[in-house]
Amino acid sequence: MSNESRDSMLRRFTSATSLAALGLTAPASFLSAQEPAVVVAVQAATPPELDGRDDDSIWQQVQPIGDFLEVRPAEGRPPQQRTEFKVAYDPHYLYVFVRMYDTAPDSIVGRLTRRDESSSSDYVTVMLDSYHDRRSGYEFQVNPAGVKVDFAIHNDTNEDAAWNAIWDAATRVDSVGWTAEYRIPFSQLRYSPGEENTFGILVWRNLQRYTAQVSWPLYRQSRPGFVSQWAELRGLRGLAAPKRGEFSPYVLTQNEPRTGANAADRSQRLSLGGDLSYALTSNFVLNATVNPDFGQVEADPGELNLSAFETFFGERRPFFVSGSGMFDFPLNCFAVNDCNTGEGLFYSRRIGRAPELGGIHGDAATPTSTRILGAAKLTGRFSSGLSVGLLDAVTDRISSSADRTVEPAANYSVLRLNQDYGGGNGSIGAMLTSVHRSLDDDSSPYLHSSAWAGGLDARRRMGDYELSGALMASRVAGSAGAIARTQQRPAHYYQRPDDDVDFDPERTSLSGNSAEIRLGKQGGQRTRFETGYARRSAGFELNDLGFLRRANEQTWTNWFAFRWNEPNEVFQRLNWNLNYWTHWTLDGLPTDRGFNSNVHVQFNNRWWLHAGGTIGIGDVYCDRDCTRGGPAMRIEPRISPWLGIEGDNRGALTPSLWINVNSADEGRSDYLSINPSLSYNFSSRFS
Repeated sequence: MSNESRDSMLRRFTSATSLAALGLTAPASFLSAQEPAVVVAVQAATPPELDGRDDDSIWQQVQPIGDFLEVRPAEGRPPQQRTEFKVAYDPHYLYVFVRMYDTAPDSIVGRLTRRDESSSSDYVTVMLDSYHDRRSGYEFQVNPAGVKVDFAIHNDTNEDAAWNAIWDAATRVDSVGWTAEYRIPFSQLRYSPGEENTFGILVWRNLQRYTAQVSWPLYRQSRPGFVSQWAELRGLRGLAAPKRGEFSPYVLTQNEPRTGANAADRSQRLSLGGDLSYALTSNFVLNATVNPDFGQVEADPGELNLSAFETFFGERRPFFVSGSGMFDFPLNCFAVNDCNTGEGLFYSRRIGRAPELGGIHGDAATPTSTRILGAAKLTGRFSSGLSVGLLDAVTDRISSSADRTVEPAANYSVLRLNQDYGGGNGSIGAMLTSVHRSLDDDSSPYLHSSAWAGGLDARRRMGDYELSGALMASRVAGSAGAIARTQQRPAHYYQRPDDDVDFDPERTSLSGNSAEIRLGKQGGQRTRFETGYARRSAGFELNDLGFLRRANEQTWTNWFAFRWNEPNEVFQRLNWNLNYWTHWTLDGLPTDRGFNSNVHVQFNNRWWLHAGGTIGIGDVYCDRDCTRGGPAMRIEPRISPWLGIEGDNRGALTPSLWINVNSADEGRSDYLSINPSLSYNFSSRFS
């Protein structure tokens, strides 16, 4: 089992901070979607001083809410330490004061880390659903050392850790516990304008030494969704219209030596640009960028990719990260693969990518990325529940030192619409993407002149069950040479001699379609499941502005899970997952078939034991990586057991051990990986 798949599995089933794996509970009074718990905010005549104290006049007026219940390890049990919070506001800010009582303040854990870096620490999180759509929200987390972490949430459960906001929090540790005082600008939130606004709210506390969490209100694992179970924050009147603009200009000068006869030659370059964010209304924001400089963005990890498939990299550029959940239209997103393939109709890394013809016409002086001349993005949501995302970007022509085109000028456009209904229990959406390139003699034999892709998606939650699906279509056009190369790429391999698909070197366009449907049980105290089917035609092509690993495929996946989240005399929780999948081409050639089982148990001493394995079933054929367009190769069944042990992370020393074994080709191909590690936190500031 690879580290990547292991990590995604752990996030899905065991992580204490993963929304889908929290396994929480709500008291009976909160279970009715028609009558959610309510907190009323009090308007502040004078803003409180942000110092972590509640001696301001406004805090003396607000009645605290303190009926938190334990969500881990025992659902619904009275908490081991008391927690209270208060909410106030003025036209520009939301203020939240949280008091975390603790009978042993010297045992409070507050580790100092970089911003947005989670740690084994006590913390408190204020979560807000400002649209009150029960599908999206924001998390504002702070620990006793003042380290801030924030997330955006979309599709009810999916966290976006790349989202960042401007907000403040002050913390204090005193004789009765610790406090956190928040000041969150309404300008950082998105909400429908009105005389009075209602937000969703949840307050969460982690007690590290108990490995326990408490919250108000509580979220029950036996019910589907996360944001959809939050309480209501009412009484927000007269919020200021955020006629807000933020402009960040930059000037970049470069002085580079030039090779040649005169060693003193220099190349002088001056770049100007900037980013703009402007709130048109409280629920619609316009982002724009001109000649953006992404020099401060975290670099991608180095890799050596020997496979036939492209590596997916996450987005880190601020312009594209902002509001990215609005443009989400995933493919091949099933419980079995944890949606970790990255495939989708829109992949923002295509904009400003490395020049595609750098290996053909490029030289040592060729730029490593395509210059974005300008881009604009409009995102927001109407009070009717219709979400809108519109993006357009223009990139420059990139040439080699011999003036050969390595990337033509191009325009990229994306439109995303999504309409919620049924109180967030259903939605129907659409996406349309397009790419248009200004080709010349250098680029027309290789690149598409135009590329279109579109899709419709819908979902409906019915109690614990959810039915969802999508229909997609694509069309690319260009010269016969460009379309021939597309047919021969690893995603298609039209040239394979033992396939029913015919390679046509005279084609000047290529079209395809795809369909997916899934049915899942997302709630329930003991069991969950999902079954899904997907089909992609041979001509389905998205890689101009989307991400697609392969076409000409059918997939059937099944996942079933048992969960024991009630502590007993042996363990705190135990999850057992069963997975079965089969993949085959449209003409019936089986390409993968397997069964996987994995068990994850946390014992009462807070150590984790993970164990599982994958078994290949029957003969399958490799039609992509193995022969790179040649005839399919038969693959013998494989077996891949693995074991993981993780120590209690509450102490200074945290050991772990992972063992992966793989045996294939009737015992002729073996693999063994042993990965021990030891983490030592010798103070709250160093590890």
